[in-house]
Amino acid sequence: MTALPDIHGLCPPRFAAVKDAFAANFTDAPEGLNEQAARFSVCIGGETVVDLWAGWADAARTRPFDDQTLTPVFSTGKAVMSLLIATCVERGLLDYERRVSDYWPAFGQAGKESVTVGQLMSHQAGLPGFSESVDPSIWFDREAALARLCAQAPMWPPGTASGYHPITIGLLAGELFRIVDGRSMGTALREDFPGLDLWIGLPESEHDRVAQMKKPTAAPDLGVIDAVKRAAFLDTGSAPGGRGSAEWRTMELPSANLHGTAKDLARIMGVVANGGMLEGRTVLSAGVLAQMLRERIHGRDKVVPFDVSWAAGLMRNEGLHIFGPNPTAAGHCGWGGSCAFADPDARAAGAYVMTRQSPHLIGDPRAQRLIDALYAGL
Repeated sequence: MTALPDIHGLCPPRFAAVKDAFAANFTDAPEGLNEQAARFSVCIGGETVVDLWAGWADAARTRPFDDQTLTPVFSTGKAVMSLLIATCVERGLLDYERRVSDYWPAFGQAGKESVTVGQLMSHQAGLPGFSESVDPSIWFDREAALARLCAQAPMWPPGTASGYHPITIGLLAGELFRIVDGRSMGTALREDFPGLDLWIGLPESEHDRVAQMKKPTAAPDLGVIDAVKRAAFLDTGSAPGGRGSAEWRTMELPSANLHGTAKDLARIMGVVANGGMLEGRTVLSAGVLAQMLRERIHGRDKVVPFDVSWAAGLMRNEGLHIFGPNPTAAGHCGWGGSCAFADPDARAAGAYVMTRQSPHLIGDPRAQRLIDALYAGL
């Protein structure tokens, strides 16, 4: 059994089971996924009620993981990306039901003319990756990568199915945001949500705060492999490569390289949990929030081997049951096990981050243990 490190933070007696579950993830985690470091934070009604952290920020155990440590959360950042797109809808800059090509004419090539903003955000556009081989360094050349995606034909008829776009959605949604807003998503996140320790594109001055990740010991189970799944996950150019970690952290790719704390992920997800409000400020009206959360498509995803109910960028809990018991909850998971979620029924928002990654695509058992314990106290 692994020794339990000191656990720090906030956890009132009402949620004692959460602290017990957090400790158990270090000592007897499911499938041997004992934590190296982790943090779990929950807000209810906009107030932080649980915020626990423990472990080491580096494998050599020279840096304690503390409340200022940043963690790469990979696809969990898509939850923030989706919220930023919703702010454009709120301001009248975008409409989920209008075509992407109305705002971005170059996108409407090769059979993508009718793809709507809502379809793009719910992974229905047929662009889960590059359909022809590319050098992985292309991801660091935003204009070249976008030109290639704009010219590419969809890999299935848009609107007929979802197929998770693990990284391309960040380029596409990020460019759509840039066109209508005039800023990058990283800039907008800093300016419109000041005080949140969340970064899309991490300045070098913050790199020393980043925890060291331990990669999974096994590959995720994608089911039967076909051309769509290869383009999304397995081709050499399916993910950025050929550059160092410093350049990766600095680039702005909202689908894959958000760095942040669990506490501030939970705080920003409170917008979804609390009727569009963030700590007294209206971010989204009830109407736009409803548009963001409504089901856009439901069925077997072409990339991840699950039946998924997609909202406009978030996975709806209905059918998945990974974000607590309420079907109206929604959120997103990231490579290795992180997640962020919001439950409007319980007015609860939470986030889990960790440094020891698992092969689970969604529903990491460590996060599930924590979420189940949380709802036992609600």
